[in-house]
Amino acid sequence: MPVLWLVLIVIALGVVGFFAGRQRALASAGGDARDLHSLPNYYGANVFLFVVIPSLLMLLMWALIQPIVIENQVEGLIPESAIAEGSSLGLVMSDVRRVADGLDAAVAQGAMTAERASSIRTEFTDVRDRLGAVGVALGSDVGSEVLRAAQRYRALSGTYGWMKTIAVLGLALAGFAYAFVSTNKTFRARNTVEAVLKALLILASSIAILTTLGIVLSMLFEARNFFAQYSWTEFFFGSTWSPNFRGGSELGILPLLWGTLYISFIALLVAVPIGLFAAIYMSEYAGPRMRAVAKPLIEILAGIPTIVYGLFALITVGPMLRDYFAQPLGLGESSASVATAGIVMGIMLIPFVSSLSDDIINAVPQSMRDGSLGLGATKSETIKQVVVPAALPGIVGAVLLAASRAIGETMIVVLGAGAAAKMSLNPFEAMTTVTVKIVSQLTGDTDFASPETLVAFALGLTLFVITLGLNIVALIIVRKYREQYE
Repeated sequence: MPVLWLVLIVIALGVVGFFAGRQRALASAGGDARDLHSLPNYYGANVFLFVVIPSLLMLLMWALIQPIVIENQVEGLIPESAIAEGSSLGLVMSDVRRVADGLDAAVAQGAMTAERASSIRTEFTDVRDRLGAVGVALGSDVGSEVLRAAQRYRALSGTYGWMKTIAVLGLALAGFAYAFVSTNKTFRARNTVEAVLKALLILASSIAILTTLGIVLSMLFEARNFFAQYSWTEFFFGSTWSPNFRGGSELGILPLLWGTLYISFIALLVAVPIGLFAAIYMSEYAGPRMRAVAKPLIEILAGIPTIVYGLFALITVGPMLRDYFAQPLGLGESSASVATAGIVMGIMLIPFVSSLSDDIINAVPQSMRDGSLGLGATKSETIKQVVVPAALPGIVGAVLLAASRAIGETMIVVLGAGAAAKMSLNPFEAMTTVTVKIVSQLTGDTDFASPETLVAFALGLTLFVITLGLNIVALIIVRKYREQYE
């Protein structure tokens, strides 16, 4: 049974349980809700939660464990002779999965009957012709061992699929029965429901922490493999970036860091003043009509895809800077430059700064403005000396968000700044960033055991540390000014 159908059945059973539990609670109290320990809806919610939560958790765990169990059983069917030189068991298993998918598709489309699929081993040539899409996907002939393993994979998937359906629906029915039988007028349904909801909230908050921990650990392990093959001193202090998958690479991060920080600096130089001034105008000077029009127009910038910004940099901003500034001043001949990427990226970041700063400035109590004006300060003095300092923690957060967005941007840099890894103060020269090189090192037919590929994880870990440093600096600033104004 498809997973979507299974989820819908479980939810439908939970909805039935909600109304059944509610009616049972009212019936146990003789129809008088005042005799119940909790509100009637709590009894219904208790049944709903007992039906839905355990069954969906089992469905999730089954989806995670089933592929591992099936692959462990199927791998034994693949002899070492079936693994070509230069290949690996993982690549063969990937072929097995694709052939199994092709078998499923063929059966579903009526290209083969179930009996035909079961006798596929003896009629391999005919079946391969029927499954031409599988052959194209593999790009090579499918061996008999792979085909046999794919048959076994498909059979196990079907068996475990039915077992999953029975287990999930059985657990849902068991939860329904238990919660329904436990429902009576003295049952503390509210306490149970609130305890379950509290546990769900704790789980939701833990997911973010565990995800961050998983990301960091994955980067740490792969970065450790990289530094086992390449000197960390040459990586962190090397001034040349010249990867070569045939050996003799120079993987110094300094040119990439310089390009990242240089482009981000120009972007913030554009975004922060314009965004902050726009926020001050909309919150302190603009009338309701102007604000209703201006704020949505500014926020439209946040919805434009970054590839569109990249094309804008490539076609419009880059040639304009080259023709009107770089060439007349003798500073460059290329339209791809740090200034091109930085300016366009700054335009993209304006709504991040303006919208967040506007909300923060509006949250400053009106009593602070009134007190300043009452003491004789002008409106501009009130904004400069009272409103902006009071809103500074939030403004710092907005700038930090914009900085993180600028550091992690890729597409605008690819199209606007080029891919040259070098260190220069000339803003009209082509440079590149860490994120661009992460993509380039992981793109194509790469060997994940080579330092030229593993360096991407070291670059990612370095970016993570830089972002963490920005957060720490922002936290120090926020705490300093909060102590002053609270």
